[in-house]
Amino acid sequence: MTRSLFAWPLLLALAANPAAAQIESREGIALQNQLLQLRQEIDLLRRGGVGAAPAPTPLPRASGGAPSSEILAALLDRVSSMEEQVRTLRGRADEADFRNRTLAEQITKLQGDLDYRLQALEGGNRPAAVPGAAPVAPPPPVAPPPPRPPATPLAQGAPGLPPPAAAPGRPPERALQEGQAALGRRDFPVAETAAREVLANRPGARAQDAGLLLGEALVGKREFQSAALAFDDAYRRNTQSARAPEALLGLATAFTGFNARREACATLDQLRSEFPRLSTSLTERATAARQRAQCR
Repeated sequence: MTRSLFAWPLLLALAANPAAAQIESREGIALQNQLLQLRQEIDLLRRGGVGAAPAPTPLPRASGGAPSSEILAALLDRVSSMEEQVRTLRGRADEADFRNRTLAEQITKLQGDLDYRLQALEGGNRPAAVPGAAPVAPPPPVAPPPPRPPATPLAQGAPGLPPPAAAPGRPPERALQEGQAALGRRDFPVAETAAREVLANRPGARAQDAGLLLGEALVGKREFQSAALAFDDAYRRNTQSARAPEALLGLATAFTGFNARREACATLDQLRSEFPRLSTSLTERATAARQRAQCR
């Protein structure tokens, strides 16, 4: 931009004296170089995102190859146009800088307000009133609760009257009977609930029966790993009872359910060795279990 101002005396002298229109080619080349530098400055401003300027018109050429008076006039117009474009682009850049500064100040102010409110909330204090904001009305007073009526002698537990007892649960035999009925109609959740109820209420001698019912219900629900734990617990409660073979058979079935075939075959071998004499129904069930587990 500064270099373009140095070209003004030479251009004015050439315009005032038409006889000096025939200048040396070196001066014309130097003038064109200055114009090229002005173009580069405008391109730099344009790439900076400020705005786009119209493309310059090509220079006319004389027949002899040297610049003429028309070329000088075109150069003068070109310089004026470029200076105007530079001023316009610089004005847009100043406006963009002003908007950026204003936006940065607003963001800084909002961050300060947010930090102040967060500190007030963390400290348990109410933030100060914002100037110009409407006052907030206090909440209405809460009416005290009405006085409770005096308790009756029955509620207080009058002398000579025992406190009300909780409703007794169903006996284990009835729970097991209802659980077996639910298992027969394939209502496995109800059967599981009945078995767990018996196990949770001191089942005594019926614990093994409840464990077997629980294992069968879990097999029906295809929860084989939980069923294996239930059958194993039922077997360990009484390894010499009449229902211990059923517990081992159920354990082998649960092992087969989650593809533990080696453990299933080992359990069936244990069943054969500990209980060589089984009933016909249990023998058939054990044979079917060996086929499912693919035992040798």
